[in-house]
Amino acid sequence: MFDHAYGSYMKYAYPADELMPLSCRGRVRGQEPNRGDIDDSLGKFSLTLIDTLDTLVVLNKLDEFEDAVRKAVSDVRLDNDVVVSVFETNIRVLGGLLGAHVMADLLRQRGERMQWYRDELLHMAKELGHRLLPAFNTTSGLPYPKVNLRYGVLNPLSRTGTESDTCTACAGTMILEFAALSRLSGETVFEANARKALDVLWERRQRGSDLVGTVINIHNEEWVRRDSGVGAGIDSYYEYLMKAYILLGDNVFLDRFNIHYSAIMKYISQPPLLLNVHMHNPTVSVRSWMDSLLAFFPGLQVLRGDLKPAIETHEMLYQVTKQHKFLPEAFTTEFRVHWGQHLLRPEFAESTYYLYKATGDPYYLRVGQSIVEKLNAYARVPCGFAAVQDVRTGTHEDRMDSFFLAEMFKYLYLLFSEKSELPIDIDDYIFTTEAHLLPVSLSTTKPPCQVNNTTVPVSQEEDLFTHSCPSMETLFPNNPSFAKTIRDSYKYLTGVGRAFHPLPEHKGVYRVKLVAEVNQTPEEEEVAPHVVQLISPPFLGRTVLTAGPAKFGMDLTKQEHGVTSPYTACGPIDNAAQLNGHIALALRGDCMFAAKARRLQEAGAIGIIFIDHREGSNSVETPLFQMVGDGDSTEDLSLPLVFLFSREGAMLTAALEEHHNVDVLLLPKERQLGHEPLTAPHGALTDPDRMFTTDEESSPILESEWRCYSVWCRSL
Repeated sequence: MFDHAYGSYMKYAYPADELMPLSCRGRVRGQEPNRGDIDDSLGKFSLTLIDTLDTLVVLNKLDEFEDAVRKAVSDVRLDNDVVVSVFETNIRVLGGLLGAHVMADLLRQRGERMQWYRDELLHMAKELGHRLLPAFNTTSGLPYPKVNLRYGVLNPLSRTGTESDTCTACAGTMILEFAALSRLSGETVFEANARKALDVLWERRQRGSDLVGTVINIHNEEWVRRDSGVGAGIDSYYEYLMKAYILLGDNVFLDRFNIHYSAIMKYISQPPLLLNVHMHNPTVSVRSWMDSLLAFFPGLQVLRGDLKPAIETHEMLYQVTKQHKFLPEAFTTEFRVHWGQHLLRPEFAESTYYLYKATGDPYYLRVGQSIVEKLNAYARVPCGFAAVQDVRTGTHEDRMDSFFLAEMFKYLYLLFSEKSELPIDIDDYIFTTEAHLLPVSLSTTKPPCQVNNTTVPVSQEEDLFTHSCPSMETLFPNNPSFAKTIRDSYKYLTGVGRAFHPLPEHKGVYRVKLVAEVNQTPEEEEVAPHVVQLISPPFLGRTVLTAGPAKFGMDLTKQEHGVTSPYTACGPIDNAAQLNGHIALALRGDCMFAAKARRLQEAGAIGIIFIDHREGSNSVETPLFQMVGDGDSTEDLSLPLVFLFSREGAMLTAALEEHHNVDVLLLPKERQLGHEPLTAPHGALTDPDRMFTTDEESSPILESEWRCYSVWCRSL
């Protein structure tokens, strides 16, 4: 697979930055239609070649590596008049040059090959580092997001320098490459600038939550976007704090990481989900979808030694890939596609590799096998591998990003390889966020730069793994089934395969915190349809809306109930007095079903109808599912709960809008009024505190079995 991808780049694209696998030609900036910020990765410096150099060594392609290094040294220019992303150029090009230099130097020392090499790649890395340094010329120390390779930032010819904002990851993902460059070259300026940027981000964290936002102003250090998560915009900031400690041995970075990590696990991690919250009010979820970049996080948790949530989140991601073939660029908390693109991103393979190395569980080899098979089946094209434009249709995009060669094949090859088969001792290196290899010996063999004297109190008790990477022996003492026990509770999370059965809560297994959608097949657990039946005039039972049940709250097959206008119900209920004694409507989204139910139950509601917030969904085309709990005990929830898709919900809200008071029954479908063998009288509604009765001759049903409640509706 690697030979096909790399060979296609070299045959059809080199010396261009990227291969266009559908067109079978190179992508040269300025010669193809502008793609906006995406093109900021392209600097006319043979990006894919440089990004791939150390992958060639890992895959034991040493002849190809030597040839590629010669090409890079002779052909690549770094002084082009182009505006590039500081972040992308750092992780892909500077990181690529440094990783390749380390490999070339190692091979030269062994005396087998590369005897001609005289640190040319390190000299190129130093040149590039100096070309990136002007981006740090700000009053805050946070770098500009873009720089002109030839003219810097503030030069009249630079065509950049007007930007005022940068992402947290963009400013906080410099320390590994810049510190390595300083240690290898002896020029401290690089590490000093990267440390200063990290200091600013740390100082600007929200002190109450210890979280950071997504976008920050590089001049006044104010947050521009205050949503906080572990995916796009922030991801590698957290990764680099942890890895900077591993690479440089500086406790400051570990202390900061541990404080952030505690906040992440408190507010953002809701296994198996990783949510986005507001940094100033972290109990509020700010969106109902996750992006694929967060797939790196289980791997980082493995480095931290926190295996249980890593296994949970990874299993969730695996279930999503089984449902959609690949991980969509973004997907909802119910695992539906939010953005359908798949750019051949490697983060899921990365976490799979880490989990296999931590657990030794062959399950993760099978996960890796599925990645390989899907890439070959759905992304391989005659001239390489093509990104998927939409996982729902399988259409391709004329794009093969350099990280596909730099990371995907490296992690997959390492996943399936024995250490003895590798030309290097992989344990001697730390992976950058682009999977470039930097030697952990840098902390002891190269002099450190000026020590960062920022002290940070560690806010939590140090555990076994605070100052060490985890070991399989410590994590899994005589318990090889540990990972399987955790995974099993998420096995059918998305409804792919057999029905999902939440397990009873005990050590090692948590109930899932979100909807498990069940596709109906004969051998699967059937979801018993419920209904919302409108029984007040003018409906008189003739309007019956199909609804899905809940696995918590009142069991409507044994009891019955007989509803107000939509709430999100994720914040305080401000009109509890008016809600008291009525059934509430609550829109799906923003927080968990059980969280909404608790708030509305506390407000005095006697039942809840949840309505899908996704426009157009309906019970005819969409399989019913059972709402499940949020991981905590739901025994406190005693009110009846049902779920309406969007179309049915619109019918109910239209009725409320027109008639203001509507009486309804919530009950299993087979027991709806007018449904054989139960027949309701054709008379009008009885007093709300009285019961609906049936013809005693046609049904043995007791008088107390039907009860209805008046509905209060506030203006929509």
